Amino acid sequence: MTLLTNKNKEIIEYLYTAERDVREVIKVTDEYPELTVKDAYELQSGLLARKLAEAGTKTVGVKLGLTSKAKQVMMGVNEAIYGYLHSDMLAFEWEAVCYSELIHPKVEPEIAFLLGKDLQGENVTEEDVLEATQYVAPALEVIDSRYKDFRFTLVDVIADNCSSAKFVVGSKWVSPSSLDLGNVGMVMSKNGEVAQTGSSTAVLGHPATAIAWAVNELGARGKGLKKGDIILSGAITEAIAFKPGDSVIANFEGLGSVSMYCK
Repeated sequence: MTLLTNKNKEIIEYLYTAERDVREVIKVTDEYPELTVKDAYELQSGLLARKLAEAGTKTVGVKLGLTSKAKQVMMGVNEAIYGYLHSDMLAFEWEAVCYSELIHPKVEPEIAFLLGKDLQGENVTEEDVLEATQYVAPALEVIDSRYKDFRFTLVDVIADNCSSAKFVVGSKWVSPSSLDLGNVGMVMSKNGEVAQTGSSTAVLGHPATAIAWAVNELGARGKGLKKGDIILSGAITEAIAFKPGDSVIANFEGLGSVSMYCK
């Protein structure tokens, strides 16, 4: 039996209770440096199964991480990562995000894709993604690593479901054919002051390219995406920290805006 087989339940419990109890923990690889990226995705799947079984939630889609070449270089990797979105992560513009439910959150701007049909395979292209997408919308993702001081390796962050916490999707949904998704300008402000500016080209050149990569990776594991799934295609800029009383709004060219308030 491998180290992972012997220890996977212990690690999953460790990460699950850290999220449930809103507490930070030391990264997994401090104790298990032998863990590989393959092991990390197996742990992520186990963590998802635990949440589905015990937290009364369901899977509603996937999210991408490390879609910026700059972030990949910083982490010493050459590809993106993916995690899962659960129904209890969905937040709404008209309801405040509770800081007490989070550890050390940050927020980043993304473009959300809503699939109009199933998408699975190992040779899926950007064109296939766009053809399968019914709508796109502006989104904010709240990331909240359970690891102390937001310090982790690639294996750690994958196992921890890519720091997933909350996400907010804007009310304007448009056809992907109605704008140039490869170059959508974005301005994110906090408390009325500009915090980040960027373009969707930062997401592996095109958000649909990033999603095609994720679908192919899922396909290699015998998995895929379903009609109605939401995909967060990757951060357009660096994430920014926030605290109670802060409001964040991201304005996207051709997509409108999405906002979040923290209490």
